[in-house]
Amino acid sequence: MKRKKHWYDYLWIVSLCYLMLGFLNILFAWLGLLCFFIPLLISIIGGNKIYCNRYCGRGQLFSLLGGRFGLSRKKDVPNFLKSKWFRYGFLIFFFMMFFQMLWTTWLVFEGSSNLKEFVTLLWTFKLPWNWAYHSTTVAPWIAQFAFGFYSVMLTSTILGLVTMVLFKPRSWCVYCPMGSMTQLICRVRNSKSCSAKMDSFSCSKGSISS
Repeated sequence: MKRKKHWYDYLWIVSLCYLMLGFLNILFAWLGLLCFFIPLLISIIGGNKIYCNRYCGRGQLFSLLGGRFGLSRKKDVPNFLKSKWFRYGFLIFFFMMFFQMLWTTWLVFEGSSNLKEFVTLLWTFKLPWNWAYHSTTVAPWIAQFAFGFYSVMLTSTILGLVTMVLFKPRSWCVYCPMGSMTQLICRVRNSKSCSAKMDSFSCSKGSISS
């Protein structure tokens, strides 16, 4: 039986539009912060990974391209990609690159460095992106952050596309930094919740005994 479609099944359109808008105007890259904070808030408040399972537009895009359009070999993901050392190692590397981006933005903010109108692909290749910066009314650091953040989003999308082609459509989800972070948050939150319940049970048991 075919599953009924819901509004969140079309969030892949949002991910696709984000990439296109960043190509036309780099300042749209700021919208990517929603994909950064919303999963964290959901995991902190709800204690689950419903964002990854239901609302992640990028995951949906990979499913669409790799599944319906057959662009995936649909092979099992190698064990090393699923291992803790790789997932958390990639998370640490991701944060290092993210903070480097913030540092570059800070240097532009304080006037120690000039605006760099390029996108860094795979943290290595610098691609000219000056056509996407049209505004002279915003502070240079705002544009610098946009260039840096779009670099992160574009790089992660390319990595996801590569692993989509080589393995299963949503192989990116196995080592996605946001997925690793939300998983850690859920574990910490749920372990605290379980501890609180056990403490409450012990207190109740003690009062009954007395």
